[in-house]
Order: sequence, then structure tokens, then C-alpha cells
Amino acid sequence: MRKVLHVGLDTCSVVSNLLKDDDTEAWGVEPYDLEDPSGSCKSLVHRGIVRVADIKFSLPYRENSFSLVIVSDAVDYLSPKYLNKTLSDLARVSSDGLVIFTGFPGHSRANVAELSKFGRPAKMRSSSWWGRFFVQTSLMENEAAVKKFEQVATESTYTPRCQVFHLKSFR
Repeated sequence: MRKVLHVGLDTCSVVSNLLKDDDTEAWGVEPYDLEDPSGSCKSLVHRGIVRVADIKFSLPYRENSFSLVIVSDAVDYLSPKYLNKTLSDLARVSSDGLVIFTGFPGHSRANVAELSKFGRPAKMRSSSWWGRFFVQTSLMENEAAVKKFEQVATESTYTPRCQVFHLKSFR
């Protein structure tokens, strides 16, 4: 059984979909306040499957608690001060790896209403910036996962509308 942690926007819907797979135990962290959550989302929060927590601070999980950590639309809003700490903490709770979905430079997604929710505008960083950042923080790309993702994406004619990084966990 794989234990997966999803961190980011729409955590409730992602976790709900992951829970449909009998071989997956899914958990989630919503880094921003839930606005008008659905009944199923309220249930996930009430049962402790999804937490609302500020990811700038340490997550309440032990090392290697999850096979995989998926981060979507969450790190673009972090200042460099918190980005270092947050990604290291996410790697800490992952045993097999991290998948990070982040925006492309020049493709701002936050509108004025979202700015108050996130506290700052999204900072879209280039893939070369991320590459340097990963090296500086000792996070290494998982080349096998990258190749597998590219193969599946090509076969299904999937073109991501964001940058996707597959990283190894700290060992």
C-alpha cells in the first residue's frame, strides 16, 4: 500500500480521488483557508485526513511517513526564506520521492481576489532557477521517474500546463 500526501490547492478533491484506489492511503494538507468547503471536504477535515496548515512551518508527521509527497500550486507563493525550509520538510516526510507542480514564468495564475488568500503574488521561477535551487538544497532529480512520466505523457499526448519536477527523498 502506498501512502500519499498531497499538499496544495484542491487537496480535498485530490485526496478523494486518490482514496478511490484500494492500494492507496491518501492524506492532505491544504495550505490556505478552505472557502466554503463541500460536505465531503468537511468530512475529510473532520476525520483528520486533510489538515489546514501553514506549510511555512514543520509538518506534524514523522520522517518517511509517506511513500510519495505531491505538491501542487503551493510553492509558487513562498518567499525564498520559507521555500528552503518547506521543501526540506516535505522531503523529510517522504520515503520514495516528491512530485512538485509549479508555474511557468510569465504565466501568472493568481487574480486580485486570490492575492489576499495567498498573502503575496505567485513567483513563477524558471526551470533553470529550480535546478539550481534543488542542487543548493541537496534535492536530486529522480531521473527514472522523469523518464517514466515523459513516456506516459507522450503516449497519452498529455502536455503539462505547468512545470513538473520529480525529486528523490532525503536518505
